[in-house]
Amino acid sequence: MRLLKPAWVSHEGKPIFSIDIHPDGSRFATGGQGDDSGKVALWNMAPVKSEKDEKDENVPKLLCSMDNHLACVNCVRWSMNGKYLASGGDDKLIMIWQFFGRYPGSTSTVFGGKTVSIEQWRCVCTLRAHSGDVLDLAWSPHDAWLASCSIDNTIVIWNALKFPEVLSVLRGHTGLVKGITWDPVGKYVASQSDDRSLRVWRTLDWQQETAITKPFDECGGTTHVLRLSWSPDGHYIVSAHAMNNAGPTAQIIERDGWKVNMDFVGHRKAITCVRFNPNIFCKTFKKGGTGKTQQYSCCAIGSRDRSLSIWLTALKRPLVVTHDLFNNSILDISWSKGGFELLVCSWDGTVAYLDFTKEELGDRLSTDEKVKLHLKVYGNSLLSSDHSSYGNTIIETPAMLKIQQQKQEQNAQKATQQNSVSTPKKNIPIMEDGGKPNPLAKQIETRTADGRRRITPLCIAPQVDLGSVPEPFISTAFGSPTSLSEQNTDSTSNQGKTLESSIALPPSIQPMSALDSRLTSKSKPSTSAKSKSTTEKHKEKTKDGVHEKDRDKDKTKESSKARDKSASTTSTTSISVKRKTETTTLGTKRPRKDTLAKAAAAIATPTTPDKESSRHAIIVSSTLQLPTPQPQKTLSLEILGRTNADQSTNIQLENNFTLAGVTVHRVKCHRAKQLAWESVLTSRGLAIAGNSNMVCVACEDKSLYIFSPSGRRLLPGLVLSSVISTLHCTGHFVMVITSTGNLHVWNVKKSRAIIREESLSPIMSGNDVTVSRSTLTDLGSPIITLSTGKTFTFNSELCCWTLLHHADDPLLQCSDYHSCLPSMQALQVSGPLASLQAPTQRPRQAAKMYNMNHNLQQAATLSHLENQVAAALTVKSNKEYRFWLMTYVRYLVQEGIENRLREICDELLGPFYRGDVEDSKWESHVLGITKRDMLQDILPMIGSNIKLQRLFTEYQEQLEMTRK
Repeated sequence: MRLLKPAWVSHEGKPIFSIDIHPDGSRFATGGQGDDSGKVALWNMAPVKSEKDEKDENVPKLLCSMDNHLACVNCVRWSMNGKYLASGGDDKLIMIWQFFGRYPGSTSTVFGGKTVSIEQWRCVCTLRAHSGDVLDLAWSPHDAWLASCSIDNTIVIWNALKFPEVLSVLRGHTGLVKGITWDPVGKYVASQSDDRSLRVWRTLDWQQETAITKPFDECGGTTHVLRLSWSPDGHYIVSAHAMNNAGPTAQIIERDGWKVNMDFVGHRKAITCVRFNPNIFCKTFKKGGTGKTQQYSCCAIGSRDRSLSIWLTALKRPLVVTHDLFNNSILDISWSKGGFELLVCSWDGTVAYLDFTKEELGDRLSTDEKVKLHLKVYGNSLLSSDHSSYGNTIIETPAMLKIQQQKQEQNAQKATQQNSVSTPKKNIPIMEDGGKPNPLAKQIETRTADGRRRITPLCIAPQVDLGSVPEPFISTAFGSPTSLSEQNTDSTSNQGKTLESSIALPPSIQPMSALDSRLTSKSKPSTSAKSKSTTEKHKEKTKDGVHEKDRDKDKTKESSKARDKSASTTSTTSISVKRKTETTTLGTKRPRKDTLAKAAAAIATPTTPDKESSRHAIIVSSTLQLPTPQPQKTLSLEILGRTNADQSTNIQLENNFTLAGVTVHRVKCHRAKQLAWESVLTSRGLAIAGNSNMVCVACEDKSLYIFSPSGRRLLPGLVLSSVISTLHCTGHFVMVITSTGNLHVWNVKKSRAIIREESLSPIMSGNDVTVSRSTLTDLGSPIITLSTGKTFTFNSELCCWTLLHHADDPLLQCSDYHSCLPSMQALQVSGPLASLQAPTQRPRQAAKMYNMNHNLQQAATLSHLENQVAAALTVKSNKEYRFWLMTYVRYLVQEGIENRLREICDELLGPFYRGDVEDSKWESHVLGITKRDMLQDILPMIGSNIKLQRLFTEYQEQLEMTRK
């Protein structure tokens, strides 16, 4: 093994965030920070591999430098065929570069400094879809797709055959996505994020296959990148930044069941990047005197501890470990296509080169052997045939493949016919020398209908065919010294000397590059601000080692400025109004500044009240006065047993009882005519309520006491805001309505308040409105019926009042839902809603429905049924919820409303795969009912309508697959 660090590969001392070797092995690309923008540089590989070429002044080192990116470049990746180079950076852009031509000896002058450009590469497409910095890129094995990930928590899949078409945006990560890799057979793509998860996505439908979180639960902090890699045999994914027993590891994830039983250990700090050798190796390992040939993969791992380790999957220990290879964290790794060369880049702006031998790594399998292995293990491999034209669907059956081929042939024939019809022969330009236009040939002339001559213009720009793959760079082509080449070589060598001298200079001395940057800033005033922000952002990244969203700070500053501007405008307006008033009242007397400020504050304050102040205002201004129970000498309450066999309990409240000359009040409990327990109160009792779980007593001093069945005080005395008006006790819940119209509900078992002092003012609008009835359900939902015929409940999750029922509801009068009910089924359901809604009201308006407009009647029926489903869900009545949901579905099936049926089926079915269920917020049960069981009951209803058979078949098949 050889190890060396070419000092001339540098971005002038700035970090190099990415590196990648071209498939032909003759050049490599680096990406990172430039002077005032992002920088992509292409380098000659020959001077790296050969010391002779490195010393030869006629052999160029830098082939091309591109600074189109407006901010730091985070990733560069060559396509598998070497035709394109993709780069992504902090400017949220992805640029696709293509070989344009080779011009040895040409130079381009930039503000007085000479930069040699041996090769010309142009940006042929700019991809814009991310809203944040692009951190990693990956080409699919067949070059049909390009995957990019960003700090906007998404992965974008691009159609590489039709740039800039987006095939899919993969969402699911909740943190910055910092790494992406493809399955070598193209059936999966994996991503890793700061949300401590690694997710695998299917290319068949671009949905999540699984999410792996266990190896990353202990991870603390983060790294700039999380570059994971997939083994060339497809068996393993190796992740970055995992933890095992508080130690950093590279987690090995098996394709078979996505198991996480193995990892690579040994590094002292977090793993930043992993890169598998693209080849599969085989070697004979001798164990106990016998040799056995094994196939295995080779993996390189870089870490923040500045070390690099090389692993073979056939060995338990690393093949090579290099410590202190750099002065800062390793950021990217790249293997050559041949498999024996390795390039590594670091945050310190340097690059390392490693060269291995066949004896060290083994014999590599040929491409045909690798394709046969994929075919044997995974079936049809994307590398064995051209599937790029089939879009984003993997062809898995011979019949589907035959259909797609026939479709291709038909499309090709149609395209040929259209071209032959639309392109006359006389308009075809004369082509020579392999099909290139010859500008010296005869011009193309046409004549219009009136006989005038027209000459077709022909572009004669000296550009090469952009559809070709660049040829391997041959350094000997520059061996013949001419005047231009000598100048270029001198320029290159001078550039290298200047770089070395600038590195050796003390911090107080600035090289001439600083002058160039000043000239650049003056010449480009529009980009100076961007340059400054980019440099500052780079400094923050270098200091912290963590990728930050700086743009959020700018947005916050802008929003704060806008608020300040708005506030100042409001204050000015208020002051002017106040000044006008005082001038009218006091004549010409000038108001004082403190008076103006107080006036402005007085006017501005009510526009932004907080929650507590607004609530307090409502309570103070409330004029509700509900009736209160009067103190009585004795009160009694009989509590029935839970079952018929249990004895009933009698609770007695005695007020004004004299004990040792002191007036007290007591509560007594009798069971089977015997005293079970007794308790003393210090204030007269006004009301009692109880059940088999507790006994509640409300007193005259606005206190509330809660006792257990054995007489133990479950909670300390609760002090209310006013005297009690209504007291209810159901299950483990207690409800209180005070005389000032405040509602309280507590869960005594959990010692928690469900509803906290909510006023009845929003629902009791009017002078003569009173509370005619109040109840509490078994699950703690208060139900309050007013004298207006309206019934309300308070939704503690939404923090607002909800209308449950209205006696004169027009939707109920116009609803036709009873037409889709089985006979007498409407009378069999029981629950809070059924007790509110009288059965006689349902068919009351049936005779008038025949004269109604069908669309209006349908809308009224749907609205009424949806209200019923929502009301049952609000009061947590599972039986009524099921009944009204089934009724709603029957009506939708009857009317053939497919879109709403699909929404219901999607909600009941939930995510299709187990990993999605675990990561999503979908719950498999509602009010204790299994959603998929309800879907199983709903599907036969949908199947009863022949027009909905496709909907029925679709969800029936999906439901069966979820239960396998």
